Amino acid sequence: MTFQEQIQQGIPDQLPQPKPYETNINHAPKRKEILGEEEKKLALKNALRYFDPQFHAELIPEFKQELEDYGRIYMYRFRPDYEMKARPITDYPGQSEQAKAIMLMIQNNLDYAVAQHPHELITYGGNGAVFSNWAQYLLTMKYLSEMSNEQTLVMYSGHPMGLFPSHKDAPRVVVTNGMMIPNYSKPDDWEKFNALGVTQYGQMTAGSYMYIGPQGIVHGTTITALNAFRKIKKEPKGGLFVTSGLGGMSGAQPKAGNIAGCVTVCAEVNPKITKIRHDQKWVNEIYENLDELVKRVREAQANKETVSLAYLGNIVDVWEKFDQEDLRIDIGSDQTSLHNPWAGGYYPVGQTFEESNTMMAENPELFKEKVQETLRRHAAAINKHTAKGTYFFDYGNAFLLEASRAGADVMAENPTLGREFKYPSYVQDIMGPMCFDYGFGPFRWVCSSGNPEDLQKTDDIACAVLEEMVKNSPEEIQQQMKDNIQWIKGAQENKLVVGSQARILYADAEGRMKIAEAFNKAIKNGEIGPVVLGRDHHDVSGTDSPYRETSNIYDGSRFTADMAIHNVIGDSFRGATWVSIHNGGGVGWGEVINGGFGMLLDGSDDADRRLKSMLFWDVNNGISRRSWARNEGAVFAIKRAMEAEPNLKVTLPNLVDENLL
Repeated sequence: MTFQEQIQQGIPDQLPQPKPYETNINHAPKRKEILGEEEKKLALKNALRYFDPQFHAELIPEFKQELEDYGRIYMYRFRPDYEMKARPITDYPGQSEQAKAIMLMIQNNLDYAVAQHPHELITYGGNGAVFSNWAQYLLTMKYLSEMSNEQTLVMYSGHPMGLFPSHKDAPRVVVTNGMMIPNYSKPDDWEKFNALGVTQYGQMTAGSYMYIGPQGIVHGTTITALNAFRKIKKEPKGGLFVTSGLGGMSGAQPKAGNIAGCVTVCAEVNPKITKIRHDQKWVNEIYENLDELVKRVREAQANKETVSLAYLGNIVDVWEKFDQEDLRIDIGSDQTSLHNPWAGGYYPVGQTFEESNTMMAENPELFKEKVQETLRRHAAAINKHTAKGTYFFDYGNAFLLEASRAGADVMAENPTLGREFKYPSYVQDIMGPMCFDYGFGPFRWVCSSGNPEDLQKTDDIACAVLEEMVKNSPEEIQQQMKDNIQWIKGAQENKLVVGSQARILYADAEGRMKIAEAFNKAIKNGEIGPVVLGRDHHDVSGTDSPYRETSNIYDGSRFTADMAIHNVIGDSFRGATWVSIHNGGGVGWGEVINGGFGMLLDGSDDADRRLKSMLFWDVNNGISRRSWARNEGAVFAIKRAMEAEPNLKVTLPNLVDENLL
């Protein structure tokens, strides 16, 4: 069968042969056993409903074994034989170009070069899934190959509910992931209902088909590192940045450190992913001996090198050793997957990677104790460094939240609403006031032709738009504009493409609309192929997350999720090609609601109309919420937006004299 025929087939009429478990692939850790006997039967019944009853007798023991061995039913047998990668949009079967664009993006999320655990359909974060099992993938791709531009595919946490009649301006796909009744959003609820096959953790851009490899987080981390050094009034050259994690998202840190120009030390316990990052040249050198690492860091600091050093081991050992050696750390953070602390997101000190994985599955209570003990040591070591002048910030991975739950010394002496911890979230001090409040966030695009020349042309178009805009931009946003012009000029030489031909930069609503409009004209003129627009959920409007995206909102509303819900509703009727809304994300199940979109630009007048309507709302919804919280930058930005668009009328806050209070 051809690739197109396999897509159109969906779930095959005959059972494919069982596939061997490939040990050279990076696999998800075994999930803990959480289902009772009756619940295991229910999980099997739920899995078998995808298949004709004639196959049930053969599949039951196989799926039962998967549930026992891995804690989930992945249906490995049904993994397709074709290479998993984003193909040119013309290679996909179907009658809707928009649907073909979505197929391209789904396959990009599962590309072996992109996905963290590709055989378990997990893109990043240890549990950020595109689908729960391979039957869902096969059926979704079949539906997309059949749909017209007057149908919408409805996705229930990885499960394709079906095609429904709609209209050409409706989204082609509506995605939800993990949208639990609020009282059922504890970590064990995810374990249970995911094992039953009825919900999944979509992370942010994994379950919304908009991940572009680590490039997105490279850009965000670069901007964060540059501004962190600005905050302490120090040049990155010769400065030391210490952090941890080299996984799907965190692996961007050493590359970002190199672009920023500092010395980066990043610890990672997983040998396989450490080697991958080194082979990728995203980390320059690997060390397993702390004395050798200390010696190399001193040398790099003295010579003001730009270099990234991976330590294969636990980050706690690094912080403690650097304290003993009185090694000066300028900026510090952490990007382990602490949204998922009990299932592989964070590893205890003093044990091997293999020992930890065994304990995680066989003795989860002891594993939890060891993790919390490690968090207390981790925080104590950081405290010693900050007392010497280190600037530490939480990178929105729930480090401070989980450390506080473990009883670590991370709480502020005089807490206020929004400043409970002794260290700020990077959004509170850096990304929020400097970027999000002004509407700057992670705008991204994918060249659906798969042609690197198209990416170069889009880079040039975006750069030209920004350079023209900066000539007349207000002083308040000059730095943001210049950082992104510098970024886009260096994007090609930094070799950031992994998987699809994609790019990211931070832009405000005006920048996004102008860049998108210029792309659409270039497509219309035949200069480039169609382009898929999107963004990270980690943005101005898309995400309500009290310890990350909305952590710099101090009016008490940061625990509400109205903004994210309004965002995705508004995008859906303003022309998005697909929309998504998730429970969970970078800070954990039950801790955040986040929404995203994708939009195909095909050179048409319809695309031009949609992009202007949708992108304006997608950003200004968040700015208006931030301005109502009395954020000074957002008040400035929303007033400017109202001047540019007469139909925009936003309620502005009146400020109270503190003396009166």
